[in-house]
Order: sequence, then structure tokens, then C-alpha cells
Amino acid sequence: MKHAFHVALVAALFAGPVSAQVEEAPAEDEGFSLMQEGAELFFRGIMGEMEPAIEDFRAFAEMAEPHLRSLLSEMGPALMQVLDRIDDIANYEAPEILENGDIIIRRKREAPEFTPDPDAPEIEI
Repeated sequence: MKHAFHVALVAALFAGPVSAQVEEAPAEDEGFSLMQEGAELFFRGIMGEMEPAIEDFRAFAEMAEPHLRSLLSEMGPALMQVLDRIDDIANYEAPEILENGDIIIRRKREAPEFTPDPDAPEIEI
């Protein structure tokens, strides 16, 4: 099977230049339409290759949607309060989960000095 494919590929490569020499040069409009057709075929091929991954993601999204909605409704307001009290998320390390389940988000040592808003309410999560 591989051998037949290689023979067909070599034949196609050699046949291309021969037929190109016999044909007339395409008109300028025809060249653009050929390029457009090639681009469309290329993108159709990519979409065909990506379709299984897209379907897998769609199934994951359908499974995760109720859980994400619940998380957003329960934790959303508290998360917004946390985001209001920090200056830039890039100034913080990744969250660390302790053995007792507490989550600590440390400020990076190289981050600029930060003074929280004194009028901001305390956060209880």
C-alpha cells in the first residue's frame, strides 16, 4: 500500500511540470480563483482533521457546564471581591493548597509594593 502511494506521488510530481509546460499561463483572474480554491481546500482539510477534537471538547463542555455554573453562582461574588483587592494577578504566585485544604496565594517577591484600599470590606470565603 505504501509502495503504491509513493509511486503515485512520484508520478504526480513528474506529471505536474510536464502538463504545466503544455498549458497556457492562467489569466490573472484565474490565478486568484485558483489560489482561493486552494486556500478553501486547505482550510476544509484542517477543519476535517480538527473535527474529532472539537467534538471531544463539545462533549467535555456539556459535561462541565452544570458544575461551572454552580461554581460561578457560589464562588463568583467572593472571587470578584478578591479580584477587587489585588492590583495585578501577574504579581502573585500560583495558588498553593496546604494539607488541611487551605489555599494560599502568595505575592511574588519582585512585585511592586501594594497598599490595599482601606475602604474595601474584609473577605470571608
